[in-house]
Amino acid sequence: MKQRINLLIGFSVVALFVLMTVQCYLVKTAYEYKVAQFHTQIKNEIAQITNNYSDIDSALVSRKEVLYKSLSEKYMKGKKSKLDIKNGVLNAQSQNIITQKIKRKFEKDLPDFKIDFAVVLNKFILYKNEQEADTIFSEKPFIQNKLYGNLASLNHAFLVRSYVGTTNGTFENEEYKLLTEDSMYVSVIDWEMIILRRMMFILILSLFSIAILISLFVIAIRALIKQKKVSDVKTDFINNITHELKTPLATLGISTKILAQKNIRDNDENFNSIVNTISRQNNRLQNLIDQVMANSLAENEIELQKEKIEAEDFLLSITNDFKITFPKINLKTDFQTEKTILVLDKFHLTTAFLNVLENAVKYGSNTITVKTKIVEKQFSISFEDDGIGIAKNKQAFLFDKFYRVEQGNLHNTKGLGLGLYYVDQIVKAHQGSVNVISDLGKGTQFTILLKV
Repeated sequence: MKQRINLLIGFSVVALFVLMTVQCYLVKTAYEYKVAQFHTQIKNEIAQITNNYSDIDSALVSRKEVLYKSLSEKYMKGKKSKLDIKNGVLNAQSQNIITQKIKRKFEKDLPDFKIDFAVVLNKFILYKNEQEADTIFSEKPFIQNKLYGNLASLNHAFLVRSYVGTTNGTFENEEYKLLTEDSMYVSVIDWEMIILRRMMFILILSLFSIAILISLFVIAIRALIKQKKVSDVKTDFINNITHELKTPLATLGISTKILAQKNIRDNDENFNSIVNTISRQNNRLQNLIDQVMANSLAENEIELQKEKIEAEDFLLSITNDFKITFPKINLKTDFQTEKTILVLDKFHLTTAFLNVLENAVKYGSNTITVKTKIVEKQFSISFEDDGIGIAKNKQAFLFDKFYRVEQGNLHNTKGLGLGLYYVDQIVKAHQGSVNVISDLGKGTQFTILLKV
């Protein structure tokens, strides 16, 4: 059973991991699609408002062509080097003017987006004839080759368009052609938030799905663990009840055989002793059966017969009877209250208090102190002992039905694991509470709080 449950848990973990991985992949794919869709939207909208800047300022475009022709002819005359041409293009005086005009154009025509941009020069090539090309400048897009714009880096920008321009001219009666290529890169401020807003429904749905999956997984695991625990409890209970029943049954069997002997029947003293033994073992069997039957009731099925009593006198009667049963135990009382009137069921609470006291004896206590006091308008009854104590990791299970504290894998004390469960149920039926404070080797303190 344990191996099957562990396998189920393992498969559940793998299945949950796979489902969450698939969900994350779908979200990532949707995100990438939204980013691509957003880039396409920006490209299309920018394409509608700017082409080769002639719609922004035709005079500036003409001035640019004049500059390019002048630089090209100076290069052909040998008065300028390739580096001079590159610097002449990149440092043209009209750059800032065009940058401001394009920026205002974006602000006017794309008011929903805050856009930074850069137009970078990629190529500057001269053709003296169709076969001969003189590459003055040809590089991959770099921000250092920026012609216009206010972008500081191309790292988070994306390409919206590339523009190839051609200019024809004549120098020294020889025709030439100038080819230039520049690219526009843009970066939309807070574009991640724009994408996330557009994906809000998908994200909420995905998170909700993941939360449902995790919740169902936790519920399933808890159910499996509970099933395992119930199975272990049943096995433990069967072992315990078998052990508890064997002793009185064996004693009854032996006693019955002894009574069959004539010399025993003729001796009144021996006969009475055997009869008393049979009676005690019979009572023990009856008590075991009654204990199982009583603890099969749920909390809401317990019928209390409440009456007004004086709490201190009630506790004294219990402790006095306990001293008679366990004369070797040093039972002390420390009542810090007087004549406290409580409304409770004497029968059930007597059994509950005796269960706590007997439990202390079972686990090595020689001295037990019963204390009373008023705590936040509640009547507090503490049972402090000097027994072996209870480990911290065991205390949460003390009030579970059939649970017994083991030492290693062995239960060295007799019992069915019902005593403290019964205590908890009875106290709850009185709308009270019970808690435990303990350390291994330092004894245990059970505190019961009841309404005044």
